[in-house]
Amino acid sequence: MGTRPIALLLPGQGAQHPGMGVELYGAEPAFTAAMDELFTLMGPEGARLRADWLADEPQVPLDDASRAQPLLFALGYALGRALAERGIRPAVLLGHSVGELAAAALAGVFDAPAAAQIMLARTAAMATAPPGGLLALAATPAELEPWFDAGAHSDGMGIGALNAPRQTVLAGPEPRLTIMAKALRDSGISGRRVGSRQPFHCPAVADAAVLFESGFAGLSLRPPRLPIWSTRTAKPVAPHEAVTATFWARQLAAPVLFWPALDGLLGTGEFTLVEAGPGKGLSMLARRHPAVRGGRSEVVPLLPAGAAGTADTFHAAIAQLTN
Repeated sequence: MGTRPIALLLPGQGAQHPGMGVELYGAEPAFTAAMDELFTLMGPEGARLRADWLADEPQVPLDDASRAQPLLFALGYALGRALAERGIRPAVLLGHSVGELAAAALAGVFDAPAAAQIMLARTAAMATAPPGGLLALAATPAELEPWFDAGAHSDGMGIGALNAPRQTVLAGPEPRLTIMAKALRDSGISGRRVGSRQPFHCPAVADAAVLFESGFAGLSLRPPRLPIWSTRTAKPVAPHEAVTATFWARQLAAPVLFWPALDGLLGTGEFTLVEAGPGKGLSMLARRHPAVRGGRSEVVPLLPAGAAGTADTFHAAIAQLTN
């Protein structure tokens, strides 16, 4: 498929769906080993996580942070390991939300035991967050600013993500999120709920981010072996940032600057953008970029939008990447 370097894109909250990646479990040795390693390292919670991932009717819905977050991390990490086993190695990584932590693990910032500790800490921290959610809107942040009144600010509402020039995610607690969603809809700004039962990347989870940081205690963090384009800063992660728990933990309450990070990455050269996670959400966003529309870079999702056809899609993507 040419000689373009691979940029691995790792999705975050909202990409999860029932059956995500399950067809590869037990069929792809490296993927299975990586998933099992993380489940085992997470102890009893890992066993419950595996059971809900494989179940037709999970005990805890996959949209809940306690399931979506560690599973999205594990899937991204395991898919990266599966690619490496086949000799497909990225030149750079870019993760959305919790996908940035999967990128850090694949780049060697922390190992699998540390990853398990970090994901347990993130789950525990988000258990303290208020009920809420995420709302994807066809608008710019500037267009949304008039709706941020004193009540919205005091309730901890915020811009959760900038996914494309006119695709912004609003994040916050209930009932404020529903109130703002109705006001925006009445004004003609359309939107859709992202799969999440908690708010992310907004002031409402600032306390959870501080608690999350305490979960890094005792861990040794290392500079990344591969470049990571951070969706917190829209720049490559600097060595001094990578070794500080604050950088990774406070990301939980900071906006996800996906589009600025992608734009920065694609400004450095031509890439094959490989989405390593469930769905095709990041692939769809990346296809809007002028570098992709103009053919200078290309997009290859590893998994389908739903559970059906997982193995076929994965093997077709591998064939593309190795031809």
